[in-house]
Amino acid sequence: MASAPQHPLHLRLDGVGVGFPGRRVLTDVSLTVPAGARIGLIGENGAGKTTLLHLAAGLLVPATGTVHRPGRTGLLRQQQDLPARVTVGEVVEDAVADVRALEHRLAALAAGIAQAPDDLATADAYDTVLRDAERQGLWTLDARIEAVLGGLGLGGLPRDRRIGEVSGGQRRRLALAALLLARPAALLLDEPTNHLDDDAVDFLVTELAGRRGPVLMASHDRWFLDAAATGVVDLDPALGPDESAGGPARQGTVSTGGYSAYLDRREAARRRWGERFAAQQEERQRLQEVVDVSGREIFHTTAPKSEGRITRKFYSDRAAKTIGGRVRSARQRLGALERTAVGAPPGPLRFAGIPGTADDAAAGTLLRLRGAAVAGRLAPTDLVLHAGDRLLVQGPNGTGKSTLLSLLAGELRPDAGTVERRGGAVVARLAQEDDWPDLAVPAGTAYRARLRDPARAPTLRDLGLLRDEDAARPLGELSPGQRRRVALAALVAEPAPLLLLDEPTNHLSLALAEELEQALEDFPGTVVLATHDRWIRRRWTGRVLSVPPTAAGTSTVGHGTTLEGVQKLA
Repeated sequence: MASAPQHPLHLRLDGVGVGFPGRRVLTDVSLTVPAGARIGLIGENGAGKTTLLHLAAGLLVPATGTVHRPGRTGLLRQQQDLPARVTVGEVVEDAVADVRALEHRLAALAAGIAQAPDDLATADAYDTVLRDAERQGLWTLDARIEAVLGGLGLGGLPRDRRIGEVSGGQRRRLALAALLLARPAALLLDEPTNHLDDDAVDFLVTELAGRRGPVLMASHDRWFLDAAATGVVDLDPALGPDESAGGPARQGTVSTGGYSAYLDRREAARRRWGERFAAQQEERQRLQEVVDVSGREIFHTTAPKSEGRITRKFYSDRAAKTIGGRVRSARQRLGALERTAVGAPPGPLRFAGIPGTADDAAAGTLLRLRGAAVAGRLAPTDLVLHAGDRLLVQGPNGTGKSTLLSLLAGELRPDAGTVERRGGAVVARLAQEDDWPDLAVPAGTAYRARLRDPARAPTLRDLGLLRDEDAARPLGELSPGQRRRVALAALVAEPAPLLLLDEPTNHLSLALAEELEQALEDFPGTVVLATHDRWIRRRWTGRVLSVPPTAAGTSTVGHGTTLEGVQKLA
């Protein structure tokens, strides 16, 4: 029977599988993203989200299965490779080159019509190109460029600035802007909200909602998935919402709705799975007892002692036959149960949390900022940080959140104002971007190289951050999320009384992000956290520091739910 024809705007993967030396990443994944659908990919770090996007984009060839994609499919990678010497304007113009070419084509055809007014072929060609120009927005292209750049927070970025002179976050947003301007039929997005502030995420959600083609996006951003996704696919079999059947999990099952709907379905499915497994264990134990106890009774059957020897043998044989039938039946049912057994719900790799610190009992003021500022990077900031504080730093991109954490860590001196710190205060900082000098080093070795006492430190598996087989692999073979776990591990293994965390949930799986949040709540030390993650911010109950643009005045600090003048949490 012939299969149904592929819709030109559908993205479809049929039974795809791919592996790398020593490990299998994806097995028999089937997934269709219809035109207009926006499917979010989630799963543990290393589960294959980026690999699946690369398969869909045609950058990888599957070992098994097939991929059908629309004619023009665009991919936003996690790590950008824009040439350092090109300018911002050149990146933008390259993205819209096809539309600009329509203008030149129209001009050439118009000149041809002027020279040969009776040439019907030229006139028809002009009409065709004119329709394409109208459909692709040639007459509003410049306004469209300004809207996209402004929406992603790049409106003030000079067009003549070279890529090598802009920040990593700006490069990332520029790559996303170029992809949106290029208007491919299908969009593949790998962590699209990294380095986006609230306004930029809202802009992206609106952009995606207005698209006709399919969108497949891997994201750790729970708020974004809730707002943008029409369905969620979990590539980690241990967490899939259809696991209640108990058999081997099939990667690529779609759960309709956003992230909250997915969480509800997953929890219900795992509960059903656990209940079925528990019932199976009870039945297995009951049948085994029948086999064991009845089997012994076969050899100890008795008849009334008042009966004769022949009568007693008759009763004994009948009892043995009855018990033997019961044993055979129990063994058959036990064998059938084993053949269709429901596996135990797999326990995920659990984050072990953050242990206490040597200075847990320390009290008083740790740091005090009086009008501390860095020219062009951070507005004058007043802040008093006490032991045990929980402080959330928020603000649009470019306002100086990372700069502030560098001041608190003592890695940077202010150009104006003062930073006072208590003597001997130990600080540990998780940077927004992990800096690994050598990606050929095994992950476990790189982790221990960052420790003061590596001989006594727990393993990455002990911390619940990386499995042993992944810890033995070079950093360069790990996903960005797995490398992020290695960077986090050094802070967890040897926690300082003051933890400075810059976008700590970037690249982390959703499950680990949840566990990290809980661990930070239980941590007895002091935590300063800078993040765009709305999922975290709308649940934050500690203090909040709102960092304004450098020309907008002084940063204000207060409690996240009550202070006037602090941006209300979304």
